[in-house]
Amino acid sequence: MKAKVFVTLKNGVLDPQGQAVQKTLARTGYAEVSAVRIGKYIELEVADGTSKERLEEMCRKLLANTVIEDFRVEGAA
Repeated sequence: MKAKVFVTLKNGVLDPQGQAVQKTLARTGYAEVSAVRIGKYIELEVADGTSKERLEEMCRKLLANTVIEDFRVEGAA
């Protein structure tokens, strides 16, 4: 089974990488983009029946820094 994990910065956390991308887009003619937030996408191949709770535990312990990041898990039982 494939599980998908989306990790994003929490609201209010500064995103210098996103700001750099937004400024570069503006300089290259894409002025309509007013903000960019950069995150992570992780695919995990796990055993069938792996619970969402188990995947969330993985996220809390290793895949996301829960002080500054939120995460969302898709594809779990």
